Amino acid sequence: MDQLTGPNEASPIKVDDRIIRGADAIAEYIFGDRRHRRKIYYLAECSKIPIWRLGSTLCLRPATYESWIKDQETRAVGNAPRKTV
Repeated sequence: MDQLTGPNEASPIKVDDRIIRGADAIAEYIFGDRRHRRKIYYLAECSKIPIWRLGSTLCLRPATYESWIKDQETRAVGNAPRKTV
């Protein structure tokens, strides 16, 4: 038994499982600047961005967000008009 977990506890959180908590931190992750925190509240209420609340705190899992972005890009490329020669 190591010092981080007890006998019945799960192993420590992996980097892929981390959670970003708070609109300020999410804004910095997505936009690169904490000043965009109001946009995070707007996106959380008005879009399907994968943000959820833990109590009153907004949370984002980076791996889920990156997967969501890839899906958005795939749909955008798939729906793009094709050039005819």
